[in-house]
This record gives sequence, C-alpha cells and structure tokens, in this order.
Amino acid sequence: MKSRWIDISAPLETGMAHWPGDPEVSLDRLLSLDRGDEYNLSSLSMCLHTGTHVDAPLHAIADGASIDRMPIQAMMGRARVIEIRGREHITAGRLRAHRIRRGERILFKTANSVRCWYAPSAPGAMYLKPGFVEDFVALAPDAAEFLAERRVQTVGIDYLSIGPDGEEGDETHRILLSAGIWIVEGLCLARMRPGSYELICLPLKIPGSDGAPARAILRPIR
Repeated sequence: MKSRWIDISAPLETGMAHWPGDPEVSLDRLLSLDRGDEYNLSSLSMCLHTGTHVDAPLHAIADGASIDRMPIQAMMGRARVIEIRGREHITAGRLRAHRIRRGERILFKTANSVRCWYAPSAPGAMYLKPGFVEDFVALAPDAAEFLAERRVQTVGIDYLSIGPDGEEGDETHRILLSAGIWIVEGLCLARMRPGSYELICLPLKIPGSDGAPARAILRPIR
C-alpha cells in the first residue's frame, strides 16, 4: 500500500505574507449565491511570486526560459528533503555532508518552517503566517555554486525566496537559474521529515512569464 500524498503548498488568501513592495494578494467574491446571485464567482489579484511558486530562468536572466517552457520532469519525480538546522544562511560547507548528486531534486527544510501554522477551519492545511520576516534562512551564493557544480535539476525552500534579501539573493538566483536549475519557493515543510519522496509541483502555464503559482505535493518513498 502506497503512502498518502501530503500537500506542501501554501493556500492563497487575502492578507497572506508577500515580498515587500510586491502587490498584496486579493481574493474577492464578485457574485454570491448567498446574496441571491445565480452562482458564485471570484477574482484573484496577486504577484506571481507569492505563496508556493516556481521561478523561471526569465526571473533573473534577460533571455532565460519562461515558465511555460519548464520541463515537466523538473518538478515531478524523486525528491529529497534535507533539513538544515539553525538560523544562519545555508553555505556550501553545510551541504557537503549530504552527498548531493547530479540530477537530484532538493527541498530544504529550515527554521523557516516554524512560520507555517495550521488552520482550524481547514484541518491539515498549512499557511505562511501573515507578515514578511527579514531574517529568513536562505541559500548563500557559494551554496548555489555548489549545487550548480553538482548539476541538480530542482531546488526548493520553505520561504518566499531561495536567496537572501538584497544583492546576495540576486546572485543566488542568477547562479541557480543560469545553471538550468528550477526553483520552487514558499513550500510548507513543517510536517516533513528528512528523506526521499515523490514530488509533484506544477506551476500554472503562463506564456512568457517569469514565474507562476504552483500546487506542490509529496509522498514518502518507503
């Protein structure tokens, strides 16, 4: 009997955490059965890099591939959750012990995961706590170089950016995306133990876009 799938994506809600300066998420009910309309109808306005989302190379590279050109295999298949303890940024030195190999899909569970909470109205669902925090754990540029040298195909992390805020974060993105490594950010990994999983993470197919929201799920490999 196979293990059950576990949702590791953040629900999209009005007021949820977003990158400073980016548009806030606004989910509005335009028509409502409760108000006597013939059906329910809603609209959603947001930055494409909010919540659980995938970064395309175009996000940091002028002539990079857009999200609709993402190879499906980059976000489907065997993945490994690696737990990095502490609140310091992830460096190359901290990755060497994990024996990361070519072609792997690596998801980093860090101290960021404590910023997820369980919603009483939706048992089992995890949300990013409202309000942006500046001291999130991210991947330092030398760690990005380490992963690029090992030619992994996917890297994910449990907050809104794989790289630190500022110039170092820009560099981390450029290194990974220039190496053809696809990035998934905003994962909810609080319940996930380190180990091997099956991953499905499919971003919306938006032609010419630098990124897109995604639904991500994991299933333990026994």
